Amino acid sequence: MAYDFSKLDKKLLEIKEWLSREYQSLRTGRAAPALLDAVHVDAYGSRMPLKQVANIGIEGARSLVVTPFDPSLLKDIERGVVSANLGVGSAVSGNFIRITFPELTGERRQALVKGAKSKLEEARVALRSARDEHWSAIQMSEREGTMTEDEKFRLKDELQKKMDTANDALEALFDKKEKEVTE
Repeated sequence: MAYDFSKLDKKLLEIKEWLSREYQSLRTGRAAPALLDAVHVDAYGSRMPLKQVANIGIEGARSLVVTPFDPSLLKDIERGVVSANLGVGSAVSGNFIRITFPELTGERRQALVKGAKSKLEEARVALRSARDEHWSAIQMSEREGTMTEDEKFRLKDELQKKMDTANDALEALFDKKEKEVTE
């Protein structure tokens, strides 16, 4: 009986995508619309993500322009940006808001790298958890007699190769983000 690694592959992909999203929300020296994903606005009697009430565009290397669909939400959007505590400046200019990103200090860059490392470790913990879950299932199959001991160890090697590949992908994401932050 061949062991089905499709659930594991899906889990590994989810972990990589999660880390990628987390790294998108870490501020670097450049302006990126993904940095405003954490901003929520009180609009029309409920809290809504900023991207549902406004267009977000890149104006320059260190500034974004937020143009609300409804100009009456300008002040609510500005309040949402300020309350998100992203360490950015905001200024209302006519019917849009200009978000400016200050230059990163050396201390702030170190803090961002440290935060990126902690996110990497969270992802690694999730990988180990997935590996342990599947290794237990493989061992259980062998104990129940549905696979041989040789097959169990072959699957263990295959499982480890998948883990190594996934770890390398996570490490590559971290290295890319670290380079981005330290530039």
